[in-house]
Amino acid sequence: MITDFIIVGSGIAGLRAAIALAPAGRVLVLTKADPEESNTGYAQGGIAVAVGAGDSPALHAADTLRAGDGLCDEGAVDVLVGNGPRYVRELVDWGTRFDRDGDGQLALGREAAHSVRRVLHAGDATGREIGRVLWKRASAFGSVATINHAFVTDLVMGGGAVRGVHYVDRDGARHEVSARAVLLATGGAGQLFRETTNPPVATGDGIALGYRAGARLADLEFVQFHPTALNRAGAPRFLISEALRGEGARLVNDRGEAFMTRVHADGDLAPRDVVARAIAREMERTGAPVYLTLAHLDAGYVCARFPTIADMCRRIGLDLARDPIPVGPAAHYIMGGVDTDEWGRTSLPGLFAAGEVACTGVHGANRLASNSLLEGLVFGARAAIAMQEPPAAAALKADRVVAGGSWLASPQPPFISHLSPAEIRDLMWRSVGLFRTREGLEAAVATLDAAYQHQRDRLSIDADGWRQVNLVTAARLVARAALRREESRGAHFRLDFPVRDDEHWKRHIVDVRGAE
Repeated sequence: MITDFIIVGSGIAGLRAAIALAPAGRVLVLTKADPEESNTGYAQGGIAVAVGAGDSPALHAADTLRAGDGLCDEGAVDVLVGNGPRYVRELVDWGTRFDRDGDGQLALGREAAHSVRRVLHAGDATGREIGRVLWKRASAFGSVATINHAFVTDLVMGGGAVRGVHYVDRDGARHEVSARAVLLATGGAGQLFRETTNPPVATGDGIALGYRAGARLADLEFVQFHPTALNRAGAPRFLISEALRGEGARLVNDRGEAFMTRVHADGDLAPRDVVARAIAREMERTGAPVYLTLAHLDAGYVCARFPTIADMCRRIGLDLARDPIPVGPAAHYIMGGVDTDEWGRTSLPGLFAAGEVACTGVHGANRLASNSLLEGLVFGARAAIAMQEPPAAAALKADRVVAGGSWLASPQPPFISHLSPAEIRDLMWRSVGLFRTREGLEAAVATLDAAYQHQRDRLSIDADGWRQVNLVTAARLVARAALRREESRGAHFRLDFPVRDDEHWKRHIVDVRGAE
C-alpha cells in the first residue's frame, strides 16, 4: 500500500496532525486497538492554556519551568505556551464543550504548581471531549483513512530515511505501507509499571519503534507518578484527578490529619513528584492508607463538577462527596521519549514524533499538570506542517549528550524468553519506581538484560510477541537511564543521590541503539 502520510496512534497529537495533513494528501491513521483507546481519552483534569484575565504565556512558561526542576527546554516551552491559546481557541470554534461559568465565559480550574487558574475542562472528561471533536473533524475529510487493530511492528528504512511501516492486522497478516513521512503519536508507557493510571495500550511502542530504527531517545529516566490514583484492593487504579485538589480537596492520613503542609509550602498543590513521594512516605510512616477528602465541600458541586469520578466511586461503594477516598501513586506520564525538535522532526529523516511519545524537553524532569493535552495539540499541528516539507533530520541540540557505551547495542531484534509482562511491571514498580537505588536499579537492569535473546528472526514474531518485545525494550531503556543519572531531579529520585546536581547532570541524556 502507498499513501502520503502515516500516523501511528489516534490520540490528540495524531488526530490534530491528521486534520492539518488532510488537505495535502492521503493520510492513513493506524491504531493498535479501537480509536478511543488512548491516553487522551483518559485525561480528566483539563488543558492548561493562558487565556484568563491576569494570565499570560510568560506566566504559564514560568510555572512550566519551575515544575520542570531546571531541565525544561526553554525554546520548546515558549512554543508550547505561545501557540497554545491559538490552537485551543480553534478547539472552541470547532465545538469543544468546555465548561462555562455563570456569565458564559470559559471556566478555569487550578491544579498543582500553577500560580493562577488556567485549566479549561469539560467536566472531568476533558480528553474524551477533545477527542470527540477531533475525530469528528478528521473523519469529515475523505483523504483520511483509519485502520483499527493494526499493530505497527517496525519502521521501513530506505536510503537513510524512514519510508513507511510494517504492521500486523487483527488476523495476524503482515502488511507494508509506504509514505512520504511517518508520525509516531503512540502515547505513553505507563504499562511498564504494575501500578498505573494508563490504559492497556500504553506499552511504550513508539519508544521501542524509534529505538530499533536508530532514532535518538532522550530523558527516559523521568517517569511521572501521579499522586492520587484510587488505591483500593480489587478496584482498578482509576485516576483521581488533580483538579479535585485544585477545587479544595485535601489529603489526610488515616487519623484525618493533613500532612502536606509539613512537606511543601504549597501543601496539597505542590508539584506532583513531591506529593507522590510524600503520600508514599506517609503510608509507610503510619502503616495505613492515605485518603483524599472532599467532605468539607458542597456535595452537589462536587458531583456536578466531577461526574465521571463520582460515578466510578459509586460503583465500588464510595461517595466521592462524603467518604474518604483511598489514594496512592501510580505511573502516569513519561517525560522522555523520541528526541525531537520544536517541529516534531527526529534524528531520522522522514520520521516525526509528537505527544507523549516525543521528547522536546518541554516538560523537563517533571510535567506541569494539564500541559500534556496542550503538548499533543500544539506539537501535533506543528509536526504536520513539517511533514509536508522536504525530509530533514533534527539537529542534536547543544544541551543533549549522547550516552556512550556498548551496553545499548542490540545487533538483532530482541525476543523475550522467560520474563512475562506481569513480571516486567512488578520489577519496574519495585526497582524503578518512586524511590530508586543503585542496588535495585542494577538488579532490574540485569534481569531485563537477561530477557533478551538474539536467535530469532523478528519476522516470525506475532503481534503478542511484538507487544512483549516493546515492553521489555522500553523497560530496559528506562531502567538503564535511571541507573545512569546519579542525582535526584523532578520525578527521578535516587535515595543514594538525594540532591539535585546541576554541575554534572543539568543536561538531557540521549540514547541511540548501538552507540559507542
